[in-house]
Amino acid sequence: MRVIYNDAARAPESLEHDLHLHFVSKDQLLREADFISLHVPLLDSTRHLIGEPELRIMKKNAILVNTSRGPVVDEAAVAHALAEHWIAGAGLDVFENEPHVNPELLRLDNVVLAPHIASASIDTRREMSMLAAQNAVAALEGRRPKTLLNPVLWNPPKPESKT
Repeated sequence: MRVIYNDAARAPESLEHDLHLHFVSKDQLLREADFISLHVPLLDSTRHLIGEPELRIMKKNAILVNTSRGPVVDEAAVAHALAEHWIAGAGLDVFENEPHVNPELLRLDNVVLAPHIASASIDTRREMSMLAAQNAVAALEGRRPKTLLNPVLWNPPKPESKT
């Protein structure tokens, strides 16, 4: 499979080489990709990143997947594009006005709608709780937590002297 991507920050050349990634412009990605999967934070610059202009240049057989944040796509435009078959389908597990879903999307058979609950299984939540507890114990014992997010701030407590 040829993997093309676009991002505000291009991946290091070594990573592109190792993973066989091809950096392209946003327009080229929209014109060429069979599947477009969005993985961006919600910022002013990403709000309605995908709207009518973008949907119109996508391939007729393209599938749009949004698992990032709802307002990254213009739901009304996506509903229109799906109804008019500008694109083949969409998979959305986040919505622009959660918990409300655009009613036009609910009428379509070429969209999969799911709540943003991928981590809500009992097993996953149990593992998340255990990891949080293990990290807390490690920190209290002066050991570096397994999933430390800010390693530059890690300053373990100094052992107490016995004098």
